[in-house]
Amino acid sequence: MCRFESRFSSVKIQKSPSLFFKGMEGSSLGVWVAHGEGKFYFPDEGVYKNAVENNLMALKYCNDDAVETSDYPFCPNGSRDGIAAMCSDDGRFLAMMPHPERCFLEWQWPHMVDGLRSDGDNAGPWLKMFQNARVFCEQ
Repeated sequence: MCRFESRFSSVKIQKSPSLFFKGMEGSSLGVWVAHGEGKFYFPDEGVYKNAVENNLMALKYCNDDAVETSDYPFCPNGSRDGIAAMCSDDGRFLAMMPHPERCFLEWQWPHMVDGLRSDGDNAGPWLKMFQNARVFCEQ
């Protein structure tokens, strides 16, 4: 069953070719979700195997212990392997369901652990994703 979900969830950034997540691999971060669908679907098992073999699953939903999961409520849409984002082989294209653009500043988070807090510039950890895109475009 599909229903609209709008809440703060957690994802774990995977090792992938994504230019957006360069230097963020292994991080577990809170992020807003706001969707009613977004379940990654693989009509061809070969496409799924290619994604696994080439580390194209850039983000996965995780539980409170940062363990990747496809279980509800941690994974709000039931995607296989808890997939929250996938990237292209060259890392330039990213398809994702969570909304880091809604929490790149500290005040946009409902709660934040002290280790993630900035040094007074109000930037949250998701800002790095957008800075990575800018660096790529400038090169």
